[in-house]
Amino acid sequence: MRSSIAAIAAILALSTPAISTAAPAKSAAANSAEPSIETMKRLVKELSSDAFEGRAPGTAGEEKTLALLAAEFGKLGLKPGNKGSWFQDVPLVEITAKNVSALSFSGGKTPVTAAYGPEMVIGTRTTEKHIDLKNSPIVFVGYGINAPEKGWNDYAGLDVKGKTVVILVNDPDYETQGLTGPFNGRAMTYYGRWTYKYEEAARQGAAAAIIVHDTVPAAYGWNVVQSSWTGAQHVADSADGNAGQSSAIGWVTKDKAAALFASAGLDLDAQMAAAKQKGFKAVPLTGVTANVSFDNELRKHSSKNVVALLPGKTRPDEYVLYSAHWDHLGHCQAAPDGDDICNGAVDNATGTAALVALAEANVKAGPTDRSQVFLAVTGEESGLLGSDYYGKNPVFPFARTVGGVNMDALSVAGLARNVVVIGKGKSQLDAYLDRALAAQGRVATTEPTPEKGYYYRSDHFSFAKHGLPMLYFEGGEDLVKGGTTAGMAAAEDYTKNRYHGPKDEYDPNWDWTGVLADLKLYYGVGRELATTSDWPNWVEGDEFRTIRDKDRAGK
Repeated sequence: MRSSIAAIAAILALSTPAISTAAPAKSAAANSAEPSIETMKRLVKELSSDAFEGRAPGTAGEEKTLALLAAEFGKLGLKPGNKGSWFQDVPLVEITAKNVSALSFSGGKTPVTAAYGPEMVIGTRTTEKHIDLKNSPIVFVGYGINAPEKGWNDYAGLDVKGKTVVILVNDPDYETQGLTGPFNGRAMTYYGRWTYKYEEAARQGAAAAIIVHDTVPAAYGWNVVQSSWTGAQHVADSADGNAGQSSAIGWVTKDKAAALFASAGLDLDAQMAAAKQKGFKAVPLTGVTANVSFDNELRKHSSKNVVALLPGKTRPDEYVLYSAHWDHLGHCQAAPDGDDICNGAVDNATGTAALVALAEANVKAGPTDRSQVFLAVTGEESGLLGSDYYGKNPVFPFARTVGGVNMDALSVAGLARNVVVIGKGKSQLDAYLDRALAAQGRVATTEPTPEKGYYYRSDHFSFAKHGLPMLYFEGGEDLVKGGTTAGMAAAEDYTKNRYHGPKDEYDPNWDWTGVLADLKLYYGVGRELATTSDWPNWVEGDEFRTIRDKDRAGK
């Protein structure tokens, strides 16, 4: 999930008509029904209660979540979507690091030690029961990018086998104000995501990969890293135990990284500036080595995606997809009051409840020509694991899936004059949203902080990689009550005090007007997709267009 703090200037530039909360026009949506806020309240409150223990995969919280969703979809008359089952197995390995040593760096001017939790986090994607990184030479590889199509390779001429690579988060040009540059300027590419950094380090054979945390380019503070990367972690299972992965992966605070570089006679800020330039050459921290050890408690299990089907009446073999992730972090870093359950009320009990509320509204309105699929996926917080598995093993072929919407963390700050579209301009689905917005007198705006890479941080990305057009938007921050000042304050409060923490809890005082308006948008877009005979695509030149065209041509 992502949390957003929109740039005020981007919102102030809007010219917004009067807002209407009426249902979308019936020209494309045919019959119409209003999603129920009472259903939303009931389900968000239950899903985020302490009884669900933060909905971590492979726990009693998962079992309760699956049972609840199957019961809710069943009561509505939906069909189990996966060959008579509500569930799709997603093979995972739960890895819990135990007896974690400090991460120590020796051989420099001064020994440097980073403590597990407040100064560094460490783990592995392999299924080795013990990791012991000893005297591993350290190399600073800048942004850790190997992009032949851009003529950029931070690993050029390097052999990092057995070595520890230190990597910067985001892209080299993230500070650019415009959207032009070797990596799209201010807009993050996938090369900027931490998932890519570790993937590329593993391809290069690095024994360990450590990312330097920096709040602005990471888009969140160290508290988020600490709560998300300690405790049980989940990875996709594989026959070889993920043997191709680096032995250790993690993060280190910028202050500790600066101390490490100083110990090697280098200035971190100067090296960070150099890494932004094309032609940057990796810098060995000569004589300095990394050491860390930890045990791994392993448990293989099958987590589950929930797949519910509302069959179409005339073209049931064509599908519209609604997605949201049901999982959260489970037990996590405790708050000062001792509360250690990350309840995930906003993230993403709201999106999960929205799947049920939208299914309910569509049942009331009557069947559409095309079938509608309501997919609640697991493992989003661990790196989009459930949606990635569905993408590689779709229950309903992507060539026969028209497109869809993804819902992640609905805004409970109140009604806004705008919505922020993540990836605006990438697909023809924008036109569907614009029609639904017009009925409400609201507008769609582009991401004011594209450097944060939100397009790659929720489940729609897993489907887009396989060519499926997916729409993902968030509640705007130009609130009807209080404007951008109130909207910014609400977003900052959530990011600082609740996001990926124990205080993301249900609040009876939430303002649900924005949730209702946004639900109507999802309903309008989905309903139109399910009634039209059109096949919306990515725009010409988009990175996913070729995949989609090939898939549709071979249907």
